[in-house]
Amino acid sequence: FYQLTGILLLLASSLIFAKGGKILVIPQDGSHWLSMRPVVEKLQQKGHEVVVVVPSTSLYMKPKEPQNYTVKLYPIPYAEEHLAVVLKSFVNAHFIEQSALNVIITMYQSILEMSRFFFTNCKSLLHNEDMMKYLRESKFDVVFTDPILMCGTIVAEYLSVPSVFFLRGFPCGMDFEATQCPSPPSYVPRLFLNNPDSMTFAQRVKNMLVRMLEFVYCKPMFTEFEELAYEIIQKKVTATDLLSRGSVWLMRYDFVFEFPRPVMPNMVFIGGINCDQKKKLSQ
Repeated sequence: FYQLTGILLLLASSLIFAKGGKILVIPQDGSHWLSMRPVVEKLQQKGHEVVVVVPSTSLYMKPKEPQNYTVKLYPIPYAEEHLAVVLKSFVNAHFIEQSALNVIITMYQSILEMSRFFFTNCKSLLHNEDMMKYLRESKFDVVFTDPILMCGTIVAEYLSVPSVFFLRGFPCGMDFEATQCPSPPSYVPRLFLNNPDSMTFAQRVKNMLVRMLEFVYCKPMFTEFEELAYEIIQKKVTATDLLSRGSVWLMRYDFVFEFPRPVMPNMVFIGGINCDQKKKLSQ
């Protein structure tokens, strides 16, 4: 009886002193934000203090929309029309019917263009002295970010706080490399090849060749961000180093729609949150 009473008192005291945390959200524009926004809203509803840092120009991260969280804006040096043109070009590159090699080349070129574009956003944020001072003084408990273009990971490293990643996947399998998760190319199909999880010998050879090419063409995608990280935190780090700091990886897919592969304990599958919630169809 006394043991049970002690446990109940301990639980009650933990509930009394429990309080929400301070969460810094650094999202990515486009469909990435459309998936993340419901989670951000739910965090605020659960009693957490949520601050979302967004650029002054964006397609979907509109500060004038009704919201129950705090939005902090920082200026960037281009107009919304320019952003729309670049994003449309990127999306169109996904729907061109062509060979596997041409698909890789086309996607690579469009990703490089998008990466340079959003690098400007990240640089504008990290060079904004007033905003960085605010982030330092706010004493956030955690950074919640889509790490696809690294800015949130750099901020988390700069502030020395844990980070939670919210993503669909990463180019070149960097998410699995960063978490030290096994991803043997003989068994795990590479992106864009459309190989099944049970590959023929020829498919495994092609899979291995693409994996070798990734060492060459992935590096330029993140070089600028690595240099920016060195400038901000005064320490040489690679993109993989920054990603390895992630405490929890919320993966926006599910094995129901993917091939089986090993995962690490801090990689959590959250499935259909990729989809927007629509109204129910009438009878």
